[in-house]
Amino acid sequence: MGATDRLDRHQPLVLGLFRIVIGLSFTSEGAATLFGVLDRDATPAGDWPFWYAGVIELVCGALVLLGVLTRAAAFLSSGAMAFAYFTEHQPDGLFPLQNGGLSPALFCWGFLLLVFFGPGSLSLSGVFRRDTAPGSRG
Repeated sequence: MGATDRLDRHQPLVLGLFRIVIGLSFTSEGAATLFGVLDRDATPAGDWPFWYAGVIELVCGALVLLGVLTRAAAFLSSGAMAFAYFTEHQPDGLFPLQNGGLSPALFCWGFLLLVFFGPGSLSLSGVFRRDTAPGSRG
């Protein structure tokens, strides 16, 4: 067994851990925006686009974190971060380091990865799928 085979064996676990970390990070962004925690002031309810972004971050981040409706939540999150990047950051310069848009850019691509690869292991949907359909992969 080569090194690549050993690494490939752990892909579902590492993907699941990636999903948990990105989901927790996104959820904390939403909580900070909506509730004024983590050294950030709360955004007033209904303030476009920041309050709505906070709702997406909180709800979709929690879904991704738990591994429930992961692909749909990741798709919405990726789109929200692309919108944030191009409307709030890109006018200030082309590159994310230049325009302060590194977080939205990384979130956008990280969530897009989850759209295509799914939740990996350690997801609630995987637990439910194993319980209801023996032999299926989560």
